[in-house]
Amino acid sequence: MSYKVFTAIVCMALALGARAEEEMVKFGNFDSWITRSVKESILVGGRTQTLYEVGPKGKFDGARAYTNQGGSPWANSNVYAKVAGVVKTNVSVFPDKHQGGQCAKLTTHIVSAKAIGVINISVLATGSVFLGTLIEPVTGSSNPMSKMSMGIPFTKRPKAVKFDYKYTSPGTERIRETGFSRTQKVKGKDMGQATCLLQKRWEDADGNIHALRIGTMRHRFSQNTEWREGQTFDIHYGDITGESFYQGFMGLLSGSETFYALNSKGKNVPVLEEGWASPDETPTHLILKFDSSHGGAYVGTVGNTLWVDNVKLVY
Repeated sequence: MSYKVFTAIVCMALALGARAEEEMVKFGNFDSWITRSVKESILVGGRTQTLYEVGPKGKFDGARAYTNQGGSPWANSNVYAKVAGVVKTNVSVFPDKHQGGQCAKLTTHIVSAKAIGVINISVLATGSVFLGTLIEPVTGSSNPMSKMSMGIPFTKRPKAVKFDYKYTSPGTERIRETGFSRTQKVKGKDMGQATCLLQKRWEDADGNIHALRIGTMRHRFSQNTEWREGQTFDIHYGDITGESFYQGFMGLLSGSETFYALNSKGKNVPVLEEGWASPDETPTHLILKFDSSHGGAYVGTVGNTLWVDNVKLVY
């Protein structure tokens, strides 16, 4: 056997081995979607809206609370809301085309509710997809994070997250629009965001959920780009506050950024991140989330859009 042939065989074996250590997150190729047909109340126009969920192809029609279907671990910011008997929806996540299949398109936009043709409320909504569940129907606009149960049980230790992405921002002003006050300008540049956190969680006798941070990957998209395929983002283990790459937004979650999760009593409660775990700890939960804007509830730039596809964990 010639040296060149031997080298080619070795390279092929190494490449196959590398691929074998990549695990697609279930439904993370976004080629399969569930559609929801929801008729809004006459008071706000009475239109029938189509909402999209990541899962096995099918339908889940009607003004009713959605629960994850077919073993899909994904939820998103498409919402069926029912406030004081009035049904309203938000659609900020859509399927789109990519590589001959589909991907997830997340967009930041204004949602308006009209009564008798007059706009009486407008809010800014961010497109998000995440591992977890959304608590429906949404019955109020306060603390949107409390409507999401974030994260799934998980005990592995991946080295990185890998996915395809495309990002665009119009570069216009960043605003805060809550529907209950005037539109406010917000300083700073809006950016898309990808978050992967590994936590060790436990629940106390009162149902409070506590956590230590084991692994961290948080990346913000600041530049417009066409599709970038197979991009890898490292997960860093243990306390990273002293590392050269560390930025404040990578720190422990608190305040308005606190994530929530369902406890054993079926109540959605804050996940209290109380410190950094040892880098060799085994996690209990995985958080994976993509956002078209990074500023939290009701803050962003209208038109910000992030496309995501082929989400994998690398070992």
